[in-house]
Amino acid sequence: MSMIYLLLPVLVSVVSAAIVFLTPRRVKWATETCAFICSSVFLLITCRLFASPDASFSMPWLMPGMEFSLKLYGLNKFVLLWIGLFSFFVTCFSTIKVHNHPRVREYYLYLFLTSAFASGAVVADNFVLLVFFWEALLVTLYTFISLGGANAHKTALKGFVIVGLCDFCLILGIGIVWLLTGTLSMSAPSIVPHGIAAAAFFLMVTGALGKGGAMPFHTWIPDAAIDAPVGFMAFLPASIEKLLGIYLLARISLDFFTLSPNDVFGMTLMTIGGLTIVGAVSMALVQKDLKRLLAYHAVSQVGYMVLGIGTGTPIGIIGGLFHMLNNAIYKSGLFLSAGSVEYRTGTTNLEQLGGIGKQMPVTAACFMVCAAAISGVWPFNGFVSKEMIYHGALETGYRIFAVAAWVGSILTFASFLKAGHSVFFGVRENTSARVKESETPILMPIIALSFFSILFGIYNYLPINLFFAPVIEGHQFGTAHTAVGGSLNLFNPVAGVSLLCLVAGFLLHYYGWKKGGRKAFLASEPVHNLPVLKSIYNWAERRFLDIYEQGARFLNSMAFVLYKDFDRPTDYLYEGITVNAGKRFTRVLQAAHNGHYANYLGWCIAGLLLIVCLVMLS
Repeated sequence: MSMIYLLLPVLVSVVSAAIVFLTPRRVKWATETCAFICSSVFLLITCRLFASPDASFSMPWLMPGMEFSLKLYGLNKFVLLWIGLFSFFVTCFSTIKVHNHPRVREYYLYLFLTSAFASGAVVADNFVLLVFFWEALLVTLYTFISLGGANAHKTALKGFVIVGLCDFCLILGIGIVWLLTGTLSMSAPSIVPHGIAAAAFFLMVTGALGKGGAMPFHTWIPDAAIDAPVGFMAFLPASIEKLLGIYLLARISLDFFTLSPNDVFGMTLMTIGGLTIVGAVSMALVQKDLKRLLAYHAVSQVGYMVLGIGTGTPIGIIGGLFHMLNNAIYKSGLFLSAGSVEYRTGTTNLEQLGGIGKQMPVTAACFMVCAAAISGVWPFNGFVSKEMIYHGALETGYRIFAVAAWVGSILTFASFLKAGHSVFFGVRENTSARVKESETPILMPIIALSFFSILFGIYNYLPINLFFAPVIEGHQFGTAHTAVGGSLNLFNPVAGVSLLCLVAGFLLHYYGWKKGGRKAFLASEPVHNLPVLKSIYNWAERRFLDIYEQGARFLNSMAFVLYKDFDRPTDYLYEGITVNAGKRFTRVLQAAHNGHYANYLGWCIAGLLLIVCLVMLS
């Protein structure tokens, strides 16, 4: 298969970006029409590649021993297909939501460039090529966020710095792999992570987790939810970056390195996954802005994916990859639903919303479907992938990770009961009295994503067996593992615990609703005000747990210390002591040079006598 064919998604997206950006705004709807046509073409191309047989292309490049390599196979074909779908869905949504944005052409430019770079990163089979497209996404991340509100540039810089540092770790890890293997081919290395190779593993994992938005590299995402366009949140953090980050994590854990069951590397991934689940969902529970709440859930769901891959079991790995897809589906649906609410009401503040379910029935129904999916309610897709992750965590023998996942499910369901109750039910506020349903271009992608949430729940064997199960073929996982099929019924202890978690989540919301004076947006206050949690929440709200803010404070403190203890003393040494000594010596010389000939003659004689004495003594 030719290079052009494999790079077609990249080339088409770049051309589409140029076409849309150059479309004159004075022609009404020209930009939106071109964007819709281009996204449709891009989707058709990804569908065509998805239906194509596996293929690869390689040719000499840059220097001897380095190849320009592309590869198309089961997993990345599937990721490529969904990049095309999400690009199409977000474009349809944006034709209405972003139509009056003053920088609408830039918006579509960054949208299509993101699609191009993401596609290139997926089909790359050479680490240098991967890094090129991977880093290009960092640029569109910054520019995309900068299209938002007044604080958008600060948030864009924050995201750029955090993700950029993680990308730097990825590059260092790739450099170590090159040093150890002598090749930059992504299909070649399968290294046992000992010694310096272990450092390479953790560095590359940091790059994948930074792109995926796992803790502690997540803090820019909730800020972007407020400052960036909602289409950006549905497209990049909610879907594309999750797909790319977890795709790379799977490649690292399965292809680039050879891991053993329950080794320190898998335990590290499971620990990060468990902490991300509980930490992020705890923050999501207490949010009073719908987009910020969804942003923390976007982070929390990454924890399930990392946990599943870290188990090292077939059912856990497949569950993590399946959850990657499921999360991209329902999370994009939730963000687009929030965008629909914002489009009609002008706000996503839970305190200012309420009772708009009858006025926006389609948006409300789709939101409920996606909320049930992310909460793990049967028969939606989130139930299936979460059950697989639970099973995988239990198979490792470390039940604490399954417990962390179940706690996350309790708080997830409670927070979405709070969100749905606050927005679509409850008491109708005056500000929402004239609300009506959004237009078809906004509703169409939300309906489609809700449909996929149902389809992949009921017919879960289709994506599992066709796309994810082949990923683990040829890998060694040990002996005692649960089969992928046969364990996902409703009549097993694990599913029973999951059901109890949903009941606990409902009771938690009901209790908080009653304690909050029947105001849904206050339903999380009993948890928020618990003795220990209250202090942790206060630290988090003051950004004490934000690595970017703490890093900035540390650098400011270091700058102050260096200024007071180094810069000022150095200035005093050179500008104070040296200059003053020079001035005094100059005054002495000025006093000595009084213009009298006799004094000058005396100095010359004294100097001559001194020289004679030194010569005689030597």
